[in-house]
Amino acid sequence: MSADGTEDRIDPARAHSAPRTTAVGGYLEPIRAGGALLWREGGAGVEVVLIRRPARDDWTLPKGKLKNGEHPIIGAVREVREETGLTPVLGRRLPPQRYLKDGWPKQVEWWAAASAEADAPIDYQANEEVDRVEWVPIAEARDRLTYDHDVEVLDNFRAGPVDTFPVILLRHLSAGEKRTWDDSDLLRPLDESGRADALALPRVLGAYGRPRVVSSAAARCTESMLPYTVEADVSMRTERAFTVREGAPSYDVTAAREAFARILDEGWPTVVCTHGELVPDLMEEALTRLGAPITQQMGLRKGSFWVIHVRGGELAGVERHAVRG
Repeated sequence: MSADGTEDRIDPARAHSAPRTTAVGGYLEPIRAGGALLWREGGAGVEVVLIRRPARDDWTLPKGKLKNGEHPIIGAVREVREETGLTPVLGRRLPPQRYLKDGWPKQVEWWAAASAEADAPIDYQANEEVDRVEWVPIAEARDRLTYDHDVEVLDNFRAGPVDTFPVILLRHLSAGEKRTWDDSDLLRPLDESGRADALALPRVLGAYGRPRVVSSAAARCTESMLPYTVEADVSMRTERAFTVREGAPSYDVTAAREAFARILDEGWPTVVCTHGELVPDLMEEALTRLGAPITQQMGLRKGSFWVIHVRGGELAGVERHAVRG
């Protein structure tokens, strides 16, 4: 921390010591922020976006504070757009950064992200907050960045695969209680809370581009995905293997795992919407198939989802979110 309380800058020797992340006197709720390391393939290899803030005379990565109650995914996308004029398409999650800002802890959630406008010139109107937005070769970017914590984000990006695709495993949204529904359970609809979440879902899933949808045929699953498919203009295919039905057996675990394995092998960004009963088996299939350790907490609450980032048949990252953040 510098004497005026601003962020620590890189020392001339580029020695990267661990930043102080706690304050004297006990726990302080951190300032929440989000950002993305935007990348593209340039003529000389991978390039990343850096921004210059004239008030601080620094070069940094695009990020900013989340609004109260804002989903970290939505906040990260919003901040990157505001500071660069570019639309990020989120890839694998990067380790969060924690450091002191003006004496208060700050936590920044980071993603690697391709740019939806990677081939177009940057069209950004300079202002008092950001006056320059540039694509910079990745080796040059490391020397130009002002802060050690930004260099660490860049190094975390370079340590893993660049181009990945997501498979998003969503447990359907709230649909009331089965015991209070008198008709076929396949027809049980979303309740009021579930419908509200369905309307919020497109902004969250849209951060990952326009993944296709493969859903259980149950009404509560297809209704969960309907607003997203309309807003994103993508198709939805129902899959019997992901559908929990009435009677015994209500689902075929082997068929569900095989169907999920095919999706992982196809290499296409996909949202799979299914039931809580199947989520642990599908996660186990993915982690086993991708050579990753099995977590003890694979289940999801209604309206929550896993994002499995894949590259070349290997696991590049896993993250879990709720639709409401």
